[in-house]
Amino acid sequence: MDNPTATAAVEKSAIRKISIRLVPFVALMFFINYLDRTAIGFAGPNGMSDDLGLSAAQFGFASGVFFIGYILLEVPSNLALHRFGARKWLSRIMVSWGIVALLFTWVGSFEHLAILRFILGVAEAGFFPGAILFLSLWVPAKHRGKILALFYLAQPLTNVIGAPLAGWLMTHDGIFFGLEGWRFMFFGVALPAIIVGVIAWFYLADKPSEAKWLTQEERTWLTGALQKERTATEAVNTKAHGKGGLKVAFSSGRVWVLSGIYFGFIYGLYALGFFLPTIIGGFEARFDVTYDVFQRGLITAIPYIPAALVLFLWSRDASRRGLKTWHIALPAVLGGVSIPLALFADSPELTIAIIAVTASAIFAALPNFWTLPTQFLTGAAAAAGVALINTIGNLAGFAAPYVTGALSDLTGGTYTVPMFVVGGFMLLSAVLMIGLSRRGRVSASNVPSADEIAH
Repeated sequence: MDNPTATAAVEKSAIRKISIRLVPFVALMFFINYLDRTAIGFAGPNGMSDDLGLSAAQFGFASGVFFIGYILLEVPSNLALHRFGARKWLSRIMVSWGIVALLFTWVGSFEHLAILRFILGVAEAGFFPGAILFLSLWVPAKHRGKILALFYLAQPLTNVIGAPLAGWLMTHDGIFFGLEGWRFMFFGVALPAIIVGVIAWFYLADKPSEAKWLTQEERTWLTGALQKERTATEAVNTKAHGKGGLKVAFSSGRVWVLSGIYFGFIYGLYALGFFLPTIIGGFEARFDVTYDVFQRGLITAIPYIPAALVLFLWSRDASRRGLKTWHIALPAVLGGVSIPLALFADSPELTIAIIAVTASAIFAALPNFWTLPTQFLTGAAAAAGVALINTIGNLAGFAAPYVTGALSDLTGGTYTVPMFVVGGFMLLSAVLMIGLSRRGRVSASNVPSADEIAH
């Protein structure tokens, strides 16, 4: 297509269709994914911990052991997605975890809970990096920030919508075969995973050339633009590392540093996600107030409303300016400083306001962060690299809840020391990001130069 005006119109139309038809559905899958993996955080302080006799450390271990199963199969799962196609593999993952999530309805002890959480991690392995890789393979680099931001909105919205939903489900104690409210909640949030997983098999397409909802001109432009980027990146990687996708991913220093950066953000995300309902439950004794289960769900949702707005605006700014180091480092600093400060607030309102700053900081950085790996990795290297970063980062998914719970037990049930640890890991992410930038290993724009990639 030689006419620049016509090409620009086709480009705009193609990206708009992907944003409207594809991204919301994958975001819905992510919404259900995050709700199912964090449902334990709602159940714990609302009957489950008491019914199963869980200590804070046991609750933290059960929350975090999910990630052991998750990381064991993360890279193999993403390579399987690259081989068999996203449509089949993401659908298979979703139905599998939905079936496992349903079994939480009948959990009877700490041991059963821990085993099911481990199996849930195995079932979910590969979904998130697979979804990131899938969306990245649909749009050229300059549009990825916008697309991933729209996708990532599902995560804070899971708390905005999911927390009150979980609270509402837990109010229906005994309504379904005499199940306690927290058991009915597990049942209610598991079924959508199975249903949407089946729909995904028929709804998704593996690549633009297979999308019947795009015009021929749009398919041709997307395929050509993506192939041009892949060819340029593969040439640079071959020159720098030789052939072999896995070697490129596992031998890249940038991949390992990005893994460390992601570890800090995930440590903050899951410490907040799993223990925020518990901390809010502690308001009753600390501030002499009383909340019912549904009200706790609403309060849990509050910090994530501004987080969703900040995520969208911050990502849009990064797309307009070109991604800068401070788009990732500054939120890490704000999150690292704010989360310990919440412990010294003298009212529920101020505590939630400070936690909202922390949540906003984490979600502002994450979609921008995920534009980085696919700037210098393609094909099997991209599948392995994205999975490796997510795997190392998600070690924090195990460490954060377990260490938070164990430190809380050791310090008399308080969360002062655990939250300072959370802040420290987020500050480490900022330091690593700045160091990576100063060494010239991350581009200041969405499209790095060949010289920068070769490093």
